[in-house]
Amino acid sequence: MELAKLSRKGQVSIPKRLLRALGLEGEVYFLVELSPEGAIVLRPAGVYPVEIYSQARIQEFLEEDQLNPKERERLARVLGEGWSDRP
Repeated sequence: MELAKLSRKGQVSIPKRLLRALGLEGEVYFLVELSPEGAIVLRPAGVYPVEIYSQARIQEFLEEDQLNPKERERLARVLGEGWSDRP
């Protein structure tokens, strides 16, 4: 068991030994919850940037998501007649 101190600013430093044991380093975010027994529970959280796509960017994706003629021909040979890449 390790001892941690709460600063006047409400910050807690987690001992390095525990962070190393968890494989955590650098800037890490945690989910924080209070258990029914009154314990503070920290869980590492994954935080990922979110991109909101504009209509122009969506159109770029759709254009890139097309088979070229060579790919279309090869797929038609594999899947047989009646196959179409058009909705």
